[in-house]
Parts: sequence; C-alpha cells; structure tokens
Amino acid sequence: ITDNILLNGPTLNVLASENFIHQSMSIIVENAIKKATDVREKVCEWRSPEQLKELLDLELRDGGESESEILQRFTDAIRYSVKTTHPRFFNQLYAGMEPYSMVASFIIEALKPSLYTYEVAPVFTLVEEAVLKKMMELIGWKDGGDGIFNAGIINGLSAAPRLVMFTSQECHYSISKAAALLGIGTKNVYAIPSDERGKMIPSALEEQILSAKSEGAVPFMVNATAGTTVLGAFDPIDVIADICEKHNLWLHVDACWGGAALLSSKHKHLLKGIHRADSVAWNPHKMLMACLQCSAFMVRDKTSLLQRCHSARASYLFQQDKFYDVSYDTGDKSVQCSRKPDAFKIWLMWKALGSRELEQRVDRALAMAGYLAEEIKKREGFRLLMEVAPVIKERMMKKGSMMVGYQPHGEKANFFRMIIISPQVSRQDMDFVLDEINNLGKDL
Repeated sequence: ITDNILLNGPTLNVLASENFIHQSMSIIVENAIKKATDVREKVCEWRSPEQLKELLDLELRDGGESESEILQRFTDAIRYSVKTTHPRFFNQLYAGMEPYSMVASFIIEALKPSLYTYEVAPVFTLVEEAVLKKMMELIGWKDGGDGIFNAGIINGLSAAPRLVMFTSQECHYSISKAAALLGIGTKNVYAIPSDERGKMIPSALEEQILSAKSEGAVPFMVNATAGTTVLGAFDPIDVIADICEKHNLWLHVDACWGGAALLSSKHKHLLKGIHRADSVAWNPHKMLMACLQCSAFMVRDKTSLLQRCHSARASYLFQQDKFYDVSYDTGDKSVQCSRKPDAFKIWLMWKALGSRELEQRVDRALAMAGYLAEEIKKREGFRLLMEVAPVIKERMMKKGSMMVGYQPHGEKANFFRMIIISPQVSRQDMDFVLDEINNLGKDL
C-alpha cells in the first residue's frame, strides 16, 4: 500500500466484468438489433430535449451507480434513440443494418487496436491494405496507388498565390469546409452550374477556369461528385477529366455515396472515367451499409504523396530499425495518430457476402428507388404536399412510423429526400411511405 492506494493485484473484478458484458449483449441484441429492425416497432420514440433530460438523468456524480442502474441507463439510451437500422428509416445515407459489419465493429471495440504501426495492429494493417487494393481495382487504377481509411487533410497555405478550386453547385458542403481549413478560402471555391438533373455542366466548368486565370488566380483542382447528397446526381467524370488534362488540374472524385455503383456491371457506367481521377473518396458506410465510420481516401500517385504530406516522423512510434518491414507502419501518412481499423468493417462483410451479393444489393437499391419514382408519378397531389413537408415530418417523427428527410432545392419548395439502400426494405415499404405521407398530410 502506497499513500493508502493498494498496488498488489488487479482492482478489476474480471468475472463481474464478463457477467456485465454478457448481460449487456443480451439487452443490445434484444433492443438495439431485434426490436430496432422490426418493421412493427417504431422508428423512434420522440421526446423534446427537456423531456429527455428528465427521463435520462444525465448528471454525472462523484459516486458510481449499481450495475442494474447502468443496465437501465443504456436500455433507456437505446429506447429513445432513433433506430437508423429500421426498415422505414430513410432519413440519412447510412440507413439499415449490416450484421457482418456490426460484428466487426464489436470486435474492434473489444480489441481496441490503433492502426498506426504493424506491431500493434498486424491483422488490421493487412486488412486495410487488401481492401484499398480491391477498391483501387474497381476504380480502374491498373498500377495501383495509395490510400488510407478515416482520412483527413492538413497543410495550410502560406505566401501562396490565390489558388482556386472548382466543384458543382450540388457538391457536398465539406468541400467549402476543407477550403476554409486549408486557408484557400471559401471565396476561392467556384461553384459550377448543374443541369436539371443535378450534374455539373462541363462547358460552364471550362468557362470558370478561363475566367479564374484571367483574374490572375491559379486553378489547381476540380471536384467531381459521383452521387450528390440531395439529388443523387453523377457528374460526367470522363468529360471533366478531359478538361482537367487540358488545363493541368488535379481531378478529385467524391464517390462517397455513389462509389458502390462500381460493383454493379449494370450501373458502373455512372462513374465512367473515374480511373482518370487523381484521387477518390469512397464511404462504404453509405450505400454498402458498413457500420459508421468507414471512409477511404485514395490517390493514384505512387510516390508516397500521403507520407510526404502528413509525416511527422514520431521517433517513439516509427523507428526505422525495427525487426520487420516498416513500410507496413502506415500511421505516419494519416493526419491523426490513434486510428481505428475501419477497413475491417467492410472487409469482414465483403468476405461474408462476396462481390456478387454486394452487386445485387446495389442493383436492388436502385431498382427500389426506380419503383418509388414511378409510383409517385401515378399519385395525384404529391407535388403539392412538398410545400408542407416540415409539418408532415413532425407528425411522422412524433408518431414514430417512419423517418424521411426533407429540404428545399434552389427555387423549389421543400421536398422529401428518400434514401433507399437497405436490403430489409421491400416494395411494401415503398407503398407504405406514400400512403403514410398522404395520411399524415391529408388535412393540410
């Protein structure tokens, strides 16, 4: 005993901990998996912030609570959370449950690995390498490239000329945030007009490039989107690549949503020309339904570009005289140090399902979206209902019957944005969505 602190032996009761985990897993399986994916259950039990604060007892105190109280705490947390795995959750791009990816997430949390050196994460280092290799094959980079999961960007600008980047007006808002973070400035992000389907207009892109040059600015990159957040549009990558080559600009493709279409022989034409991109972002946690977060960033460059941009050469981690091949110590090419092995969540799922099953999922999701679109055309009044979307959204949330997002678009009134990816979703669910919107708004 030192300073009244017992040092001999562990203080953690291993048997009690194991018992708590077993009880917890039973509750998780029953409430966060079985009930959460049951179409007969509610998508959410909506409560206002004030009501939730009363129900959850969020205050942190000096003394701990009993095991039974803790079990009740996280049972309540599950109960009042939105069930994003529910078949009628269409609100976000990560809807649905993927069991293999979920198990992979459990394994990751149990092992607590950090993916910066091979010595502390040997299995997951090789898994990430294998997944990135396969994704690059699908993109069409025959000579490979480099990449990383859970990627970020760094390197601010100092005494640089006025750099300008180009992206469509339908692009993800992260493009402007990245420009602000890097010091490029949001005013130097030129928004290129899109056509009526939401695709970037190539001729307008070239006009803006020439305009920026005439202003004395230095165009340096174009961001093409493969699957925009709102309309799901795919920019014409091949034509944009021609313009980038002509003006010697870096071409990045944001395939975070639509990258999964590369798995489909029927739909991969949507990304024609992606093999010509200099870099690609792809989020398997979206259309492929891997558990959050699962994001890959890849570059066609094979000259250690990521390493040169991000390396800090921390000597306590990245010693060059280790007993194994230190090229597997990939952590120095990422922005952050501690990094979860997110690739495992798509790897285990891919191993279980195979590319053919993943292709079938993509094809079915797009077919389901097509079915819904055709059904909407048959129903009178739905264009009028778009104007009262906020009221209908409130009613569906409080009822808990389903969850669909809405937003305005340009000059258009609010409309419902349907996200259809989960294999749990059926034609009956599509019909239910239309019937429920009609029922919730028929008095408006």
